[in-house]
Amino acid sequence: MDYINHLSLGTQSVVHKDKKIVKADSDKIYDFLESINVERIEVVYIPAGYEHRPDLISFNFYNTVKNDWLIMMYNNISDPFQQLNVGDRLLIPII
Repeated sequence: MDYINHLSLGTQSVVHKDKKIVKADSDKIYDFLESINVERIEVVYIPAGYEHRPDLISFNFYNTVKNDWLIMMYNNISDPFQQLNVGDRLLIPII
């Protein structure tokens, strides 16, 4: 079973317990983030029901769940289960 990151800007593979994990190359991700033309940034606070769910937040702003990584990278979030709680402030880049 493969888990493939939504962003495929160059990848590297890791095998763990006979499962191949494909993840994006972090240097290329940061280059991509710097190249994004952010028109504006919205400051939002996580309401009940959206905690620990970057996919729902992504759908709310971008009409797709596939930009959850962008929200997490932009806000320096590595663990949504610890860092996305009700009332936490998020910066949402509007692209």
